[in-house]
Amino acid sequence: MHQAWTKAVPRLCFSETGNGPPVIFLHGIGGNRTNWFGQQEFLGKYCTTISWDARGYGLSDDYSGPLDFGDFSHDLYKLIKEKGIERAHLVGLSMGARILMDFYLKYPASVATLVLCDCYFSFENGLTDDKKEEFIRLRQSPLEKGKTFADIAPSIIDSLVGEDCSTQAKDQLFDSLMQLRKESYLKTLRASVTFDVEGQLSDFLVPVQLIYGQQDKLTPPSLGYFLASRMPQARVDVIPGAGHVSNLEKPDSFNKVLKSFILDHLDDACYVRT
Repeated sequence: MHQAWTKAVPRLCFSETGNGPPVIFLHGIGGNRTNWFGQQEFLGKYCTTISWDARGYGLSDDYSGPLDFGDFSHDLYKLIKEKGIERAHLVGLSMGARILMDFYLKYPASVATLVLCDCYFSFENGLTDDKKEEFIRLRQSPLEKGKTFADIAPSIIDSLVGEDCSTQAKDQLFDSLMQLRKESYLKTLRASVTFDVEGQLSDFLVPVQLIYGQQDKLTPPSLGYFLASRMPQARVDVIPGAGHVSNLEKPDSFNKVLKSFILDHLDDACYVRT
């Protein structure tokens, strides 16, 4: 696994492995690029795989001032261009999937396919009232009152994972939460509650693989079926026994779905021809 940083400001850390058409992975709001290492190693024999730390996350630079959710999309575009990519397969979980929905609407020519995992399409209309309240209550409110990530991590993890989630997956989630930066995380939370692409779902004109955990309490599979009914080229798979972090909880099942979809469309992604 090769680790590097972009030249863009803020500098973005990314990890790369494999050879072939490019696949880029985007982590969730409480994660970082290491959450995708299992998928990168799995697909590395077929593809060049890249996972990033979003601005303010992991080893990427932090930033000052407010966050516009579209900043993530502009950062991703800079990474794609710096790597000489014409079109990429793009994979995102939760916040990462929301970034990809925003990215597609801004930069459709850079997208070969989308894999959108365990995500909502609208905070206001995609989540139930109790889940919206829980999302803020478990995350934003405690931090604003002086709690630490160590204080809130157990309750966040319990709210996300399925009933038989392994200790290894829970430990990885805990480690990811411990690496978060409070102010950047809070800015991302505030930007997330205004996210809404419901009125543009029919504009997604590339193949889309939707993956949801069967036991995902935050974004249940019903959201995936709704998206599949609105996106012209979408299909949905549900991972048995998984919660909201399906790639970490049930990696074998997740990887099987991911591989099948990516290999079906492998050559749709490419680097710029010189």
